[in-house]
Amino acid sequence: MAENIGEIPSGEKEFAESTKRIRDIVDFPEISEEEFKEMLKTASRGYGGELPHRTYSLCPETRRVVPAVVWEKDGKVWITKRCPEGMITDLYYEDVETYNRFKRWLWTEKEIFSANVENTGVNCPLDCGLCARHRSHTNLLNIVLTNRCNLSCWYCFFYAKEGQPIYEPTLEQIRMMLRNAKKEHPIGANAVQFTGGEPTLRDDLIEIIKIAKEEGYDHVQLNTDGIKLAFDPELVKKIRRAGTNTLYLSYDGMTPQTNWKNHWEIPLIFENVRKAGGPGIVLVPTTIRNVNDHELGAIINFGLNHLDIVRGVNFQPISQVGRVPKKERQRFRITIPGAIKRIEEQTNGVITKEDWYPIPIAGHIARFFEAFTGSRYYMTSHFACGAATYVFLDRENKRVVPIPRFIDVEGFVEYLETKAEEIEQWKKLGRLQKLKLGAEIFLKFKSFYDEKYAPKGLDVLGLIKNAFVHGTYDALGKFHENALFIGMMHFMDEYNYDVERVERCVIHYAMPDGRIVPFCTFNVIPELYRDKVQAQFSYTWDEWKKLHPDWDYKKDKYFRSKEFVEKMKKSELYRKTYIDIEDYFGVNTKN
Repeated sequence: MAENIGEIPSGEKEFAESTKRIRDIVDFPEISEEEFKEMLKTASRGYGGELPHRTYSLCPETRRVVPAVVWEKDGKVWITKRCPEGMITDLYYEDVETYNRFKRWLWTEKEIFSANVENTGVNCPLDCGLCARHRSHTNLLNIVLTNRCNLSCWYCFFYAKEGQPIYEPTLEQIRMMLRNAKKEHPIGANAVQFTGGEPTLRDDLIEIIKIAKEEGYDHVQLNTDGIKLAFDPELVKKIRRAGTNTLYLSYDGMTPQTNWKNHWEIPLIFENVRKAGGPGIVLVPTTIRNVNDHELGAIINFGLNHLDIVRGVNFQPISQVGRVPKKERQRFRITIPGAIKRIEEQTNGVITKEDWYPIPIAGHIARFFEAFTGSRYYMTSHFACGAATYVFLDRENKRVVPIPRFIDVEGFVEYLETKAEEIEQWKKLGRLQKLKLGAEIFLKFKSFYDEKYAPKGLDVLGLIKNAFVHGTYDALGKFHENALFIGMMHFMDEYNYDVERVERCVIHYAMPDGRIVPFCTFNVIPELYRDKVQAQFSYTWDEWKKLHPDWDYKKDKYFRSKEFVEKMKKSELYRKTYIDIEDYFGVNTKN
């Protein structure tokens, strides 16, 4: 084997290099126990209440559910709770204006009624399953296929270290988990993400993808670092043919320092996806203050340069799980508004904070489609959980246009809500009525559309007409041909934990014991969920080796040679991927 520059898993050398310079520190405000008690007395209650707002949180010390207050100071939103170790305050949202604007689109109706576990007390999040208190159906079901991984990243939720038990659910267990989520009433799961560990390490991955399709899942997503896909083009073809719609591809930055995981392999991954004709790629940067938050605009620009295969960028502000000292949290903590602010700065104001909308705005749109077509799919997470927008590429003029610049999004959504109310008063629509109503909405849509600012070469009016005259989502999917989805999802940790958010979580994990658990309980309280169930259903190291006599732990791990790096540096493929690309924001985004 050629000389190695080291095992990528840890990334410690690159991490140390990328954090030499501390750009800024979040200054957490101090609050006394007496001030906290007074704030609790006057704080609003009930989802969506004004600040200060009372909720519940987790004590990192005892793991008990404790009262907490979400409050505002100096234009930022904080969350404070009292634990045995004292008062704990953390950053909740970096901009109170964005917090209040997003709150406008909260969704209060309950969209799930079936439960796998009973809940008679105020025990959330300690008895998830889902319980009767949960309010949102599963938008995306996560199934962990393995805890084996070919990397060992320092901020990863989990992976099996040498000698530890191996968790790999059987095909029968996977099918059961898929079926179980389909039984949610009144809306069963329709999208699944296979994750890990690294799911491409499973030899039966293709069969697993086919099982998901057999069980009626329209959308199959593979959460991967892409390493195996870089060196196995046939595997890319196989997962596409089997039914994978999206590669949820880890991508943390534009340089080897910020993206030590797969910077040098990305060109090969992209090449193999292009040759295979898919699947579409969503880039997933774990976003960390003082590490890669200076490259967010460049990452979006990178996605726009590969729009033929990249469908979106989904930023994930880091979840600081485990024992994290205050100084570390101040150094690395970034929230959704903080990331949005950096994107505005790093795109020269092309994408502003006003271009973003909270995830539950989709629930208000879904209400219309349910009334109009009978289709039920509600994205009703907490308004602070995530945000998103679309940006369109005007290739003719080499400019990027966020969707709110040429469509009055809020006005249009409010109009759809009034039409939903009207339809709900009528009986079921016949085909003729649908055509008539669709034409009416299309004509009205023109008043929300500004052709002057619309990207050239994109028939937005035609896409909208097809969607509302024919009553399908398929036409809306064509937006992706010239558009980049930009999303943001901030998963919680023990320090910023808000039980109101957990009750409305829409991203869930299925477990082989039959339970379905929200993301922020599965990973934040691993001793009750992730680690406990995986220990229960795992193979010991010796059992695993007996079942797989040819398996070698070291062969799982990926080692990058100096020769490979040098070859990539000099390659035309590397240059086309990173160097010879357009700068759509008028800044230096090149590596």
